[in-house]
Amino acid sequence: MLLCAASYSAEAQLMKAKEMYSKADSLRGELTALRTCYDIQYYHLDVKVDINNKFISGSNLFKFEAVDRFNKLQFDLFDNLSVDKVEYKGKSLPFTREYNAVFVDFPEYIEKGKVDSFTVHYSGNPIQATRAPWDGGFDWKKDSNGKPWVATACQGLGASVWWPNKDHQSDEVKSMLISVAVPNGVMNVSNGRLVKTEKLKNGYTKYHWKVENPINNYNVALNIGDYTHFKETYAGEKGPLSVDYYVLKENAGKIDHLKKNANETLKAFEHWFGPYPFYEDGYKLVETAHLGMEHQSAVAYGNKYQNGYLGRDGSRTGWGLKWDFIVVHESGHEWFGNNITSNDLADMWIHESFTNYSEALFIDFFYGKEASQAYVKGNRRGIQHDSPIQGPYNVNKEGSGDMYNKGGVLHNMIRTMIDDDDKWRNILRGLNKEFYHQTVDYGDIVSYMSKESGIKLDKTFEQFVQTKSIPTLEVIENSPGVFMIRWISEVKDFQMPVHIFDKDGKRLRIDPTDKFKVMKLDGLTKDNFKVDTYNYYIGTSIQ
Repeated sequence: MLLCAASYSAEAQLMKAKEMYSKADSLRGELTALRTCYDIQYYHLDVKVDINNKFISGSNLFKFEAVDRFNKLQFDLFDNLSVDKVEYKGKSLPFTREYNAVFVDFPEYIEKGKVDSFTVHYSGNPIQATRAPWDGGFDWKKDSNGKPWVATACQGLGASVWWPNKDHQSDEVKSMLISVAVPNGVMNVSNGRLVKTEKLKNGYTKYHWKVENPINNYNVALNIGDYTHFKETYAGEKGPLSVDYYVLKENAGKIDHLKKNANETLKAFEHWFGPYPFYEDGYKLVETAHLGMEHQSAVAYGNKYQNGYLGRDGSRTGWGLKWDFIVVHESGHEWFGNNITSNDLADMWIHESFTNYSEALFIDFFYGKEASQAYVKGNRRGIQHDSPIQGPYNVNKEGSGDMYNKGGVLHNMIRTMIDDDDKWRNILRGLNKEFYHQTVDYGDIVSYMSKESGIKLDKTFEQFVQTKSIPTLEVIENSPGVFMIRWISEVKDFQMPVHIFDKDGKRLRIDPTDKFKVMKLDGLTKDNFKVDTYNYYIGTSIQ
């Protein structure tokens, strides 16, 4: 029943999307046969960055397994960058381009199950980000000493803004080598572990970074700067975890701030979510000119060594000023977004809702549950109710920015419904174990949380994820202690547990539906009927 409902919703959204979005959006967002015919196994991205001319050139090796028999496929690269050659078995292949999609013709069919490869050579001036990380591309900056300070950030816009790949979240490459040549005097830091440094003859040095774990395309990053390196070992749940910090030399004296926040973050999140998902690749914080991004195993950090979000607390409770927002939030994505990745950008709410709530769980771990709940409630002030937090499928569009604060509120409500924090923790850890290094969709998350909680949550998710409104609990007093109670919701057959308070002030869970139920609640009248609106983000009508 749940899967059918999710499928119907996806189909309706797709029909609407086809009316609203362009062919370019569909080419990037839709999984056609030209994209599903091959499964990416390995990339070797080898690129030279000419900082003075803001120019890049290089190649990417695509190693794949044929899922179906094919002789044509699609990869992606923004059309302002030149595809110089597509090489297969030492020969150039013919290709055509449509918007940011590239279609390659092979000389013979590649049979299902065969592992094969081709290499794309490319060059050009990539799009320059003007407001990274909220827009995508290269962020060309200089540090206070005039040294180059360059980074990439491309979530949402897509990794094909700067390198050729199969640019869809559903197909994560299994492992990857990232080789980046930069001018002498600066270094490059990318994902994974540095396995080799190579001095070139033309005034450049090439840094080779190996990623052992699956990684989604938008997480692949370059960070170029005059960095100094600090290293330590964290005693993690799976054993020793290497922790690295790459900060500008001018900020070396501020490293204790990052060490404190990183260690506290790892401690809190391994408790709530399970082991850090990428022990083989280590954990890094890399200083950037932009505010931050969840680049897997190489988290971009630009919060200027201060607590809060650039010194501010969006919840206005004070709890958000006790820790560095960027370290905590972006590291939370290592579990939700990087370990568990949505198949379609439409379900980016999975990444952001859980990670927003991870901030509250960090507070819970160090300051207690009441502080955590206050933080979540304080964040409601940022909810806009402009559109659903789930976007339209197959057109590479995410939902409303409410996926952050409204999403965090949703998970706090589910925790409150369950009313068993050990079970709640096991669900969060179970999600990261069940979907370890996997891509998921809406139905996967809803089904798992419903099953493990023992609560039918499909209508709750439909209300808070697929609509922009919130439900209203309608309470009508028939006589003292006797009430007619129902939910008012635009979701058909809506039902959701909610806590109220009995005559002694103790919490009591009731299970209304969208049909009136008569409930006997001794000692209560319409004047003293209280709903837990502190933890439930709902409207109330008590008559």
